[in-house]
Amino acid sequence: MLVAGLIFAATYLVVAIGRLPGFRVDRTGAAIIGATLMIATDVLTFEEAYRAVDYDTLILLFGMMIVVANLRLSGFFRLVGAWAVEHAHRPVVLLAAVVWVTGVFSALFVNDTMCLVMTPLVLEVSLTLGRNPVPFLLAVAMGSNIGSVATITGNPQNMLIGSYSRIPYTVFLKSLAPVALIGLVITVGWIAFVYREELRSAGRLAAAHPRVRLNRVLMAKSLGVSLLMIAGFFVGWPVSKVALVAGAVLLLTRRVKPERVYHEIDWQLLVMFTGLFIVVAGIEKTVLAHYAPSAVASLHLDRLPVLSVVTAVLSNLVSNVPAVLVFKPLVAHLADPQRSWLTLAMASTLSGNFTVLGSVANLIVVERAKRDAPIGFMEYFRVGAPLTVMTLAIGVLLLRSS
Repeated sequence: MLVAGLIFAATYLVVAIGRLPGFRVDRTGAAIIGATLMIATDVLTFEEAYRAVDYDTLILLFGMMIVVANLRLSGFFRLVGAWAVEHAHRPVVLLAAVVWVTGVFSALFVNDTMCLVMTPLVLEVSLTLGRNPVPFLLAVAMGSNIGSVATITGNPQNMLIGSYSRIPYTVFLKSLAPVALIGLVITVGWIAFVYREELRSAGRLAAAHPRVRLNRVLMAKSLGVSLLMIAGFFVGWPVSKVALVAGAVLLLTRRVKPERVYHEIDWQLLVMFTGLFIVVAGIEKTVLAHYAPSAVASLHLDRLPVLSVVTAVLSNLVSNVPAVLVFKPLVAHLADPQRSWLTLAMASTLSGNFTVLGSVANLIVVERAKRDAPIGFMEYFRVGAPLTVMTLAIGVLLLRSS
């Protein structure tokens, strides 16, 4: 129990701070080392480690990465984004367009990808128009986080929760889409309020024409497969199987080199997931198996507001995916597991807006824009922290009434 606790604590510490001081070990390396130590110290056998890996989550994530890679390489996301910003002739309308395009597509095709696509587009358009890019960049980061809460395929932690909980795609959507929709409305209003002087300081915007390179054949094929994939989700077919088949179909091509698609896949994330599955299985077997019931009782995790706050705090300490993994053995001891899983999805995702370090989506936006529009910690915090509190409160109220 002591050995497992030390391995778990050390692994999560590195995951929280991002790197092992004095060594070139990142989060993925920490997960690999932690998993190896769980096996090497006989906390887990090889067979137990194999069983700990949730292959449904990995397959779903892998399949979605291939689908999204093809859509991105075809130019589809940039085309939609460019059309939206080109037809927004006032600053507030442009802000709303950025939030809604990013949010809706994040729900369908993973939030991190939308940040990769939208950040350079928004930066180019805002600078061309002579506008301050910061409110529009914040709209990308925060809109992507909030929009992704709506579906199982919106972000990695939701994929994990969908696999563990076995909640159908449509049930998940029905429960959390209202949270996302209201959250996106609040996002537009709050950013517009914080930057009211900037957004009111000009009248009609001159039309911008962002450059978009398209592969029309690939786009048509990718869109067709994506629509069939989403239809399969709604029909109730296993989401991991549907995503994998969709990805495999898109790999059958004579136009795109496979290396370009493979380059778009986040292999490090897949490996980190695998390692964390094993690390959490070790702590679950030795510690949480004994103390989970008492932890649930002492923390009052059956209360939806308490579970939301604890999830949000832990998500900001160690990131949302590791936080969800920690809660996995605890959910079985809660009175309403399905509602608890939905609460975890809502709180772990919305809490990503609290600070610039709260989600990978935020870091993507900040890093890609830092040369032309640097966003400091406090600049982000003064917008993201109140927005997180407001959207979490809405999420709690909607889930309690459902």
